[in-house]
Amino acid sequence: MESVSHQADPVQRARLRWRARRGLLENDLIIERFFSRYEHGLSNAEVGALTRLLELSDSDLLDLLLARAQPQGELASPDGLHVLALLRAS
Repeated sequence: MESVSHQADPVQRARLRWRARRGLLENDLIIERFFSRYEHGLSNAEVGALTRLLELSDSDLLDLLLARAQPQGELASPDGLHVLALLRAS
């Protein structure tokens, strides 16, 4: 079965937005601005990096977004660093 890209599937985009909802208002505000600016231009690799970031706890994610911590492991991949830079600029 052929994989459908994130951008070609509105259901996948809606699921990602739903998964991005956070318990901390600060995270929600940053992520919402990120989606407003970049959602339609994200590659599948960037969506994967964003998904990995969204698997973090709210406090760990906020630390990364505010540059109080630096990404480690898979989050430090080129795609992960790029998405994190976009989130920080949002």
